[in-house]
Amino acid sequence: MAEYHLRKTEKTTDDQEVVDKVIMTGKYMSLALCLDNEPYVVTLSYGYDREKNVLYSHCAKKGHKLDIIRINNRVCGTVIVDGGYIQGECGQPFESVVFRGTVDEVFDLDEKKHAMSMMLKHLEDDPGIVQKSKLDEDKRYNAFGILRINIEEIRVKKGR
Repeated sequence: MAEYHLRKTEKTTDDQEVVDKVIMTGKYMSLALCLDNEPYVVTLSYGYDREKNVLYSHCAKKGHKLDIIRINNRVCGTVIVDGGYIQGECGQPFESVVFRGTVDEVFDLDEKKHAMSMMLKHLEDDPGIVQKSKLDEDKRYNAFGILRINIEEIRVKKGR
């Protein structure tokens, strides 16, 4: 895909510390998929593994999203940290991450456990509660799918 440059370069960075801060602050990502020139966007909760440079998300084991991914696994996504609209100023402070890469289904039990651990650490104040009550047995991991988004390119934009 052609690379586009922002006009206001002072508002964007690929500094890993800034990228990590936005990803760790956000709770949801919007993921854009495309099949046969038909776009599809889905919003998902996620967990971030900085060392592997991937985002993990859980999903159903069947559905439109998976049908698309199995044919075209190229994705573009965004995480937004919204500072709230400022009335009377037509302004809105925000930070957003835009990333591109590929998405793969995860079938390996150990990676599924790792993925859920990353998501629970990211989303839950006490991840152990969910871990013990819902993921206490290996067979429970058969009930859902896991997606791994392999980040190839990522940038942060700040606005106000």
